[in-house]
Amino acid sequence: MARKDPEPGFDRELAALPADLRWREWMRRIEAVLFASSQPVAREDLARIVGQAVPLDLLIADLAADLSDRPYELVRSGPGWLLRTRPAYAPVIRAVADPGPQALNLGEFDLAVLAAIAFHQPITREGLKEIFGREVSRDLIGRLAERDLVTTGPRAPRRGAPYTFVTTEVFLAAFDLETLQDLPDAEQLADAGLARG
Repeated sequence: MARKDPEPGFDRELAALPADLRWREWMRRIEAVLFASSQPVAREDLARIVGQAVPLDLLIADLAADLSDRPYELVRSGPGWLLRTRPAYAPVIRAVADPGPQALNLGEFDLAVLAAIAFHQPITREGLKEIFGREVSRDLIGRLAERDLVTTGPRAPRRGAPYTFVTTEVFLAAFDLETLQDLPDAEQLADAGLARG
């Protein structure tokens, strides 16, 4: 997302400011970068806009606390952070605004394939066929890839070395997951009526 180096004259350290104002300005910088980004911003990118000795985790925690009464929140997604509207405001936004490309608009089978990739990654098209009992089209995989929900993974270690598929950071953000470990387990899915127990 970010440029490799800050612009010339960019004062990262803010040494001329008193400590409390410097901290507040670093928080504002992080908020501005997250607000402007449509994808999670990695830790190393955020570290480039604050002083070298800044404990970034404390700064992010203070920003999250500062935003606690706002209609949006600071959340961790994969290796980065993003600002996201609080779920309670989703109906309000849909009533007035068009959320546009944020809506996934995936069919039931598309979501099932995406879930299979998430739970069994890296997985080949053959592996998906075994799960669903039918071929999963290249077009469907292509649609998921166009939305940056899946990408190719390592080649399978067998004859022909077919491609595998894995989920992306966009997948994590779209489904409000910090890591793949946040996926529900089989028991949780069964309790929700989404799988056989």
